[in-house]
Amino acid sequence: MIDNTRRLNSFLRKTRRGHVLKITHELYLRTDIPCGSHICQQCPTDQSTVLDKQMNNGNSLVPNGHYLLVDTNIVLQQVDLLEDPLFTNVIVPQIVLDEVRHKSLAIYKRIRSIIAVPERKFFVFINEFNKNTFVLRQTGESPNDRNDRAIRKIAQFYNEHLKNQISIVLLTDDIANRDHARSDGLLAFSLKEYVSTYNRPELLDRLVLKEESFDLEKDLGKRKEIIFPEHIPLSEVQRGIKSGKYLQGTFQASRENYLEANVFVQDSEKYNQLFVQGYRNLNRAVHDDVVAVEVLSEQEWATPFSLVIDDKDDDQGDLVIEQEETGLVVPGTSSKKTASCRVVAIIKRNWRQYCGILQESLPGAKFHLFLPHERRIPKIRIESRQAEELKNSRVMVQIDHWPRLSRYPHGHFIKTLGKLGDKETENEVILAENDILHHEFPEAVLDCLPKLPWIITEEDLASRVDLREFCICSIDPPGCTDIDDALHCRLLENGNYECGVHIADVTHFVRPNTAIDLEARERGTTVYLTDRRIDMLPVLLSGNLCSLRGGEERFAFSVRWEMTPDAKIVNTKFHKSIIKSRAAMTYEQAQAIKDDAGMNDEIAQSLRRLHSIAAQLRQKRMDKGALVLESSEVRFQLDTETHDPLSVMNKELRETNWLVEEFMLLANISVAEKIYELFPDCACLRKHPAPPISNFDPLVKAAETKGCQIRANTGKELADSLDQAVLPAHPYFNTMLRMLATRCMMQAVYFCSGFESDIKSFEHYGLATPIYTHFTSPIRRYADVLVHRLLAAGIQADATFPDLLNKRVLQQICNNLNYRHRMAQYAARASVDLHTQLFFKNMHTDEDGYVFAVRKNALQILLPRYGLETTLFLRDKDGKSVGEFNEEEATQTIHSITIHMFDPVTVQISVDSNNIQRQRIQIHLVKPAIEGFSVPPMPKNKTSIDEVDSTITAPVKRLKVKSSK
Repeated sequence: MIDNTRRLNSFLRKTRRGHVLKITHELYLRTDIPCGSHICQQCPTDQSTVLDKQMNNGNSLVPNGHYLLVDTNIVLQQVDLLEDPLFTNVIVPQIVLDEVRHKSLAIYKRIRSIIAVPERKFFVFINEFNKNTFVLRQTGESPNDRNDRAIRKIAQFYNEHLKNQISIVLLTDDIANRDHARSDGLLAFSLKEYVSTYNRPELLDRLVLKEESFDLEKDLGKRKEIIFPEHIPLSEVQRGIKSGKYLQGTFQASRENYLEANVFVQDSEKYNQLFVQGYRNLNRAVHDDVVAVEVLSEQEWATPFSLVIDDKDDDQGDLVIEQEETGLVVPGTSSKKTASCRVVAIIKRNWRQYCGILQESLPGAKFHLFLPHERRIPKIRIESRQAEELKNSRVMVQIDHWPRLSRYPHGHFIKTLGKLGDKETENEVILAENDILHHEFPEAVLDCLPKLPWIITEEDLASRVDLREFCICSIDPPGCTDIDDALHCRLLENGNYECGVHIADVTHFVRPNTAIDLEARERGTTVYLTDRRIDMLPVLLSGNLCSLRGGEERFAFSVRWEMTPDAKIVNTKFHKSIIKSRAAMTYEQAQAIKDDAGMNDEIAQSLRRLHSIAAQLRQKRMDKGALVLESSEVRFQLDTETHDPLSVMNKELRETNWLVEEFMLLANISVAEKIYELFPDCACLRKHPAPPISNFDPLVKAAETKGCQIRANTGKELADSLDQAVLPAHPYFNTMLRMLATRCMMQAVYFCSGFESDIKSFEHYGLATPIYTHFTSPIRRYADVLVHRLLAAGIQADATFPDLLNKRVLQQICNNLNYRHRMAQYAARASVDLHTQLFFKNMHTDEDGYVFAVRKNALQILLPRYGLETTLFLRDKDGKSVGEFNEEEATQTIHSITIHMFDPVTVQISVDSNNIQRQRIQIHLVKPAIEGFSVPPMPKNKTSIDEVDSTITAPVKRLKVKSSK
């Protein structure tokens, strides 16, 4: 029987205009809300009944078995421990979930993911609508005290409801709440008390400790500490931002100098970016934090160091602290100062879990320093009882707080990833550091997949254009299984051409707001590592039913243009289709067919027509100012069994690469124009903002060292001046300039058109087009899925739905896609770095390269053969820095030999195995030969690159690399 009780809760609120409103919340309380326990004889049993009849996890505090009841602080602060499989049969009150969601969406998602695993037996108890557990806030009672009382009421209810057949243990680190519970006769423990009964030191290590748990003098001896300024209260920050006294921005730490950072300022007409230098000015900000800053007076503006400084050098760190304490200025290397600021408050912490190793400590030490893998993160002080066991292991750590009296933030151990240097462990580090979602697809996602055998129905044929007789083919890298796109070109009776781009119709299988759609939305993109691919969609779709494989009928979304022979578009059509690809070719195969004059079949003729049109489309883009930039891309040959790298080479580009690229660009531009025409307030577009002119200063200065002039007032000017910056005696010079130009660019981002007031801001600077989107890769990019749905709704090929036309929802999705896309790029680069290190691990080799940058104490060396850029520190055989640095001319003079930017050099490459944290590539200068820079002899267990190349006989597979389409 349902017993409903009506409750009214009223309060007064004052509006901004001074009016007083009386607000009444009306609640209907029920008595039929289930408790979730199999012990219960009163509540109905269904799939939500997860709590076992008997539960004994070996805890000596409650030896007869028990359920756990957690409060909000346990979930917020100790979620790392709750993720351990030890914790089962846990009651999570609704009031706790609501408060966690309000305070931390990230932790809310984590606790929700635990609840979703049936084996963990976490039960959400709806206490706020249960007549037996609802509590009304009393006069003078704080919301926190009312919530604590509600949780104690839940414990009392379960004891009475289950007739004390099983114990209810309240876990709370709130001393007052725990004392109240015990005085009420309830079982209540702190989390530390509860886990201390297990002989598992890693559980205690995972506890979040309070600031007072660290005794700095006792734990660190006489290591020099630093006293940071107090952070100002957030209320004062808000007033200061409104008045203009303070600015808000995102803190980005330097990779090369841990004493420097930049703050990218929001909503400021005067400053886009501010420079921060020195411990106290950095003031405990961590990379990616949202901070409040105060701009310094021009007399206090700082000069960026040209030194490459590593925070692992404690002596140098102590020196900087002493200089700050005594008021001495750390000397810069240039008279050009940069607009500078100091951090006055942290508005939002964006701490995450970090991978790294423990620094060696004194025997018996209780607290240890953790060295993060990410250079931009400071060392973290943690408590650990298993430091000896964690030697030579990769571990994961979380920051908890950063006291102003501590040089380093404090944190806690989370888990061990594996043995240091092991390939699988290092791959796990790459995935974790870049927040790559790589878990198995849940059952709910797999349940959305179509059943095999999959067939095309009469209904499908009636709703699509049948193009199965067209000569359509695909061109992709070797080994590609997720074929997104295919092309055709045929001659029309009027002498024009019909060109078509056909894209996998993913949205036919991935319906809106289903489990598979939400999973793909969260993943955002497929991630391509050197030895593996992490799919956005399950392989049944990505590698089979959606993939436009040769000789198989597939659903597609087609864009067809009628074009004149000189590549002028007469008309454009968009429609859903059914295709049957004639051939799935590699770039190399397509190039060979196109170039073979003896081949004149339908595929060869189509390829030649496509090439002719693509060449003209490309030239038109270049004439408008589209940029041709460079980056160092390599591919590996991998052992088919171990996936270890056997050889590394530069990626080779053919005409067929840019043939495909041009038609993909044209399709993306055509679709962007169409969806913006159809949905001007909610089109999903992609923009590439023009960089500030100051971004090009390093490029302009570098070109001037060789007598070349770079103009960058417009994209067209930049493209033209890059084309003209050619040195016949130095053929690689122009390539290096284009690589530098790439680094001057802004990041391209997805956005919702409804949030941009000026259509000029839609521009894609690099492609020189006023509007752009992504349509051509829905198998591996969720943005393309959104665009397919918009286009299909606009041409009435599919139904719309509310979220599709909600610009706020769309912008939130775009924000996630931008983040996921950026992380995927970082992970791919890190994977290449890892495999490059593995390749050079057991060899020494001499290689020709170029000086790519000149620093005060180092040279950046580019090795084109391997797409590798690394640092050559200028130290003599005794480890002392040498060289006379001239910043204006970008030169280093060592023992009368002057080295300029772009100079050719020869270096010896090996792996620095002494650096256990990052086994990175190290180089030694061979040419020009400089006295005191002796090259170490090749160890006996090392081989040269020539010996490796001549002895590779094992079967290999090539790295699967997607083109830029």
